[in-house]
Amino acid sequence: MTSLLRWLSRRPLWLLHALGGWLGRLSHALSPSYRKRFADHVRHAGVPVALARPAIAEAGKMVAELPYLWLRPVDVPIGPSLRWEGLQAIESAHARGRGIVYLTPHMGCFEVTAQALAERFGAAHGPITVLYRPARQAWLREVMEGARARPGLATAPATLAGVRQMIRALRRGESVGLLPDQVPPEGMGVWAPFFGKPAYTMTLAVRLVQQTGAVPLLIWGERLAHGAGYVVRVEPLGESLPDDAAAQEAAAAVINRAMERLILQCPQQYLWGYNRYKAPRAAASADSAGAPA
Repeated sequence: MTSLLRWLSRRPLWLLHALGGWLGRLSHALSPSYRKRFADHVRHAGVPVALARPAIAEAGKMVAELPYLWLRPVDVPIGPSLRWEGLQAIESAHARGRGIVYLTPHMGCFEVTAQALAERFGAAHGPITVLYRPARQAWLREVMEGARARPGLATAPATLAGVRQMIRALRRGESVGLLPDQVPPEGMGVWAPFFGKPAYTMTLAVRLVQQTGAVPLLIWGERLAHGAGYVVRVEPLGESLPDDAAAQEAAAAVINRAMERLILQCPQQYLWGYNRYKAPRAAASADSAGAPA
């Protein structure tokens, strides 16, 4: 399998996206549960079906582009495939010496955002730290660990030790990245509205901001058509987070509203098939941080 991934990593992005689009449509056609969840989530969000339908193919493209992103040689920059919008928000935070908590939904190419930030800001402002949960399969675990061992990119385990590592990074004025619409383990989140329906929402992002004074920014990577690359879009959170550490539900609602705003900008690239409203699983151990992979 690793050999196949390495072979795919050398194919042009337009070909990977073409294959991925076919894969996404096939998966949708063959899975009644996936089709139902996709339709239910689109309906809850009030998005016209015709507007959301391209997300079926985009989900497959998300999978197909991973070999390119994970196994591309370290000395081959991703920069030439990128455009940026909203860089001033990042530069303003760095100018004030503040750490940054980047928040991105399951939308577009979220793998590309960390690599883009590492390449552009890692040398001057320190690495971006992302949490990870090791894959169960040994071969995939090896691939993922190698993919994230890049200049300007640090990883932290999805444990309390990993959370402490992120706090230290933010206090040094560095940055961290999270997917706040990922369902955390039980006890690591609160129930908050997401498109009008209660969703178990992580509190980690809010805690990091409250404990370090970091700046929360929204970021996502729009996938361009025909393998033309990506646009990394950055914008402020849009609302102030409560200062009171006890107001976790209110803070989670602020984060969810920000995610909704991003998703409605480009519903064609949101991962509508993600089981956002599932019940949280029991925490694996007392050291679990409830962090995304």
